[in-house]
Amino acid sequence: MTAPQPGPVRGGLVKWKVMSRLPKVSGRILIVDDDERQRNALAAMLSDGDFDTQLAADGQEALERLTTFNADVIVSDLVMPRMDGFELLRRLKEQGDLTPAIALTGFGSMEKALSAVHDLKAFWFLEKPVEPRAFKTLLERAIRYKRSLQKTDELKRDLSLRGVLGDLVGTSPAMQQIFSLIRQVAPTSVPVLICGESGTGKELVAREIHNCSPRSDGPFVAINAAALPETLVESELFGHEKGAFTGAMERSAGCFEQAHGGTLLLDEIGEMPPSIQPKLLRVIEDLRVRRLGGKHEIAVDARILAATSQELGTHLREELYYRLSVFQIIVPPLREHKEDIPLIADVMLQNLNKKYSARVTGVDAEVLDLFHRYDWPGNVRELRNILERATIMAGEGLIRVPDLPSPAFGVSPGPYARQSPGHEGPVLLRPGQPLMKLEEAYIKLTLEHVGGNRKRAAEMLGISLRTLQNRIATLRNEEKMATPGS
Repeated sequence: MTAPQPGPVRGGLVKWKVMSRLPKVSGRILIVDDDERQRNALAAMLSDGDFDTQLAADGQEALERLTTFNADVIVSDLVMPRMDGFELLRRLKEQGDLTPAIALTGFGSMEKALSAVHDLKAFWFLEKPVEPRAFKTLLERAIRYKRSLQKTDELKRDLSLRGVLGDLVGTSPAMQQIFSLIRQVAPTSVPVLICGESGTGKELVAREIHNCSPRSDGPFVAINAAALPETLVESELFGHEKGAFTGAMERSAGCFEQAHGGTLLLDEIGEMPPSIQPKLLRVIEDLRVRRLGGKHEIAVDARILAATSQELGTHLREELYYRLSVFQIIVPPLREHKEDIPLIADVMLQNLNKKYSARVTGVDAEVLDLFHRYDWPGNVRELRNILERATIMAGEGLIRVPDLPSPAFGVSPGPYARQSPGHEGPVLLRPGQPLMKLEEAYIKLTLEHVGGNRKRAAEMLGISLRTLQNRIATLRNEEKMATPGS
C-alpha cells in the first residue's frame, strides 16, 4: 500500500492538487526533534486542535515513548544525536510498525528527505520552517492513512475467522476473491466498475470499498441512473442554482458536491443518458462541477464508483467506459456460490430477528436442501426476501418448509402443510388453492403469532391497520355467505 502523494513542496507549504474539505480528525502525535524550541513550536501549532502530543529529544527516547504511547503519526527530524531519524525509521520498519512518519528536513536536505520517503517508507516530508496549515493537513491525511491500515488488518482477521466483510458474506473461492479485490483497491482513489446481475449485492461491494478506504469518515452517496427521469439527471448530478429552470425555487447541491470527501456510486451507469455522458466524463477527469445556471466551477473531491447489471456495449461512450473501468470487480450470481447460502442466511436472520423482534435460530436441513437445488434468479436479494417472509411466519425456532412463501422454488417436493392452533385442519399450500383461503390462513397465522395484536400484525403484513380490519371484515362476510342457511 502506498501513501497518498501530495503536490510539490515549496518553502514548507504543501500545495495539494485538490483542497480537501474532509471532516476533521483527531489523533496522537509523537514529535521527535533534538531542538527543544522546535519541538515546542510544533506542539504549539497543534494545541488548538484535537491532537494529543508527546515529545522526544531523539530516536532512542522516541522508541521508549512508543512503548506506552500508541501514536497515530510520528513527526521526526532526520539529523539528531544518539539516534537520528533515519535509524528511528529503520528500527520501526524492522519491527513491522506501520505508523506513518513525517520527516522534517532543513534547507538543502531535500535528497535526504526523499531517501527517507522512498527507502524507509516515510509517509512524506516537510521542509523547515514548517507552515502550520500544511502541517495540520498532512497530519490529518497521515492519520486517515493509519486508520485505513488498521481497518484493513481488522478486516483480514475478520475474514479469516468468519468469512464476513461488512454486509458481504462468504467463504467460497468466488467471494474470497471479491474480498481480496476490495482490500486491494479500497486504499487507492482509482474509479471502480462493479458488474453483476441484479440482486447480487453490487451496492454492498461499493459500500465496503468506501468503508475500507481512507474516506470512510466521509459521505457515501449513491445515485441510480435508471430511477431518474432524463430531465432531472443533470440537476441531480451537478446541482442547480435558484431559478435555473422552472421549479428551481432554491439552490441545490448535486451528488458530486454531496459526496465531497467521500465516495459517489453511479448505479446502473449504462442507463446514463448519452447527452449527459460527456459532461460526466469532464467532471470525473477535472474534479470540478458547475451547477445548472451557475457561473463558477466548484472543486470536488469524490471517489467515483460505478455499477451495472448489463453489458455496457454501446450504452456508454468509449472514453467514459475506459475512465470508469480502470479497475473492475465482477460480483458472482448466487447460483455460482451456493455453498455460501448457510452463512449468508445466518447473517441475514440475525438482522431480521432484530427487525421483527423474532427468535428464529436457523434454517431446517430440508429447507437448505431446497435452497441448494434452486437457481436463485433474483440472487441474494431474493434470498433475503424469502427469509424475511419466512421469519414472520416462523417467529421462533427453525425455519421449516411450511414457513416458506413459495411451495417449490422450481422443484416439486410435494404439497406443504402447516397446522396452526385453532385451525380445524392444515392449511394446504399447493397450486390451485383458492386465494381467499390462503389470504385468510395467512392473516390468522400472523394474528396468532402476535397474540391478536392487529396493529402489530398489520406492520408485519406490510399494510395499514385500516386495510387489515377491512380485509378481516370482508373475509368474515364471504365466509357467512358461503355458509348454508346464512
